[in-house]
Amino acid sequence: MTIEKKAYAKINLGLDVTGKRDDGYHIVRMIMQNVDIYDTLTFESNDTGEIKLTASSDKIPTDESNLICKVARQLQKEYDVKKGANIHLVKRIPVAAGMAGGSTDGAAAYTALNELWNLGLNIEKLCELAVKLGADIPYCIIGGTALAEGIGEELTTISDMPMCSIVVAKPDIDVSTAWVYKELDSKEIVSHPDIDSIKAAIENGDISEMCANIGNVLEPVTAERYEVIGQIEKLMEENGAIRAFMTGSGPTVFGIFEDDDKAKEAYEVVKESGLAPQVFLSGPINPNKIQ
Repeated sequence: MTIEKKAYAKINLGLDVTGKRDDGYHIVRMIMQNVDIYDTLTFESNDTGEIKLTASSDKIPTDESNLICKVARQLQKEYDVKKGANIHLVKRIPVAAGMAGGSTDGAAAYTALNELWNLGLNIEKLCELAVKLGADIPYCIIGGTALAEGIGEELTTISDMPMCSIVVAKPDIDVSTAWVYKELDSKEIVSHPDIDSIKAAIENGDISEMCANIGNVLEPVTAERYEVIGQIEKLMEENGAIRAFMTGSGPTVFGIFEDDDKAKEAYEVVKESGLAPQVFLSGPINPNKIQ
């Protein structure tokens, strides 16, 4: 039996940090959205008990440090699973991009191995297990458009984001999330995004109002060090984006377009600019509604 899963990337339509817990985790309020950029994972059960991970790129670790392997080991231990799995990852989501590429692969591992090993776990139980390995994984299991609170694990599904085109560009730099949050902690947050207004605009289907309120408290930290982020945003907005902004801790930038043709033109302009070697033309997606 072979199971194939698409693991979709996410962007943050809003990201606010409202505090920090004693254990070091930051308290957040975020609007998360899947986009149609995905990794593909295939899973095949084996009788040896081994977890064998291979990947399309030799830059992807395939040892026990990979979150996919950690998920498999957690499930084996928790449910006394004797079987193993042969897993292959085709990587398309940029690495260290603020798009939950690792977390979404981990989420795919939860849902696939639950099926492959006949564990019979519901979504709530999978999310309960997942948060132990990463705060973004429960969202990646649920997917779609959601408000995330707490450390990211308290999820409220909201109306689907209005349809549009999204250009996503990842410059040739890697950003450490730990560094970004450390820098954030060292200074006062002078402006907080209005997460409730973003949520209301999405539920009203008002893409212009949604874009007007998009904000990310991490952007000033990352963009101050890497000016290419602002350069990409400016280029997207000059070429028809209603708004362009950084997702997560960066450095990836996304631009939202109501006009599909303008999005295609902006995609080509950004590609040709040399500012970002990885550029995608995408759109919002709810994986759970794909037939």
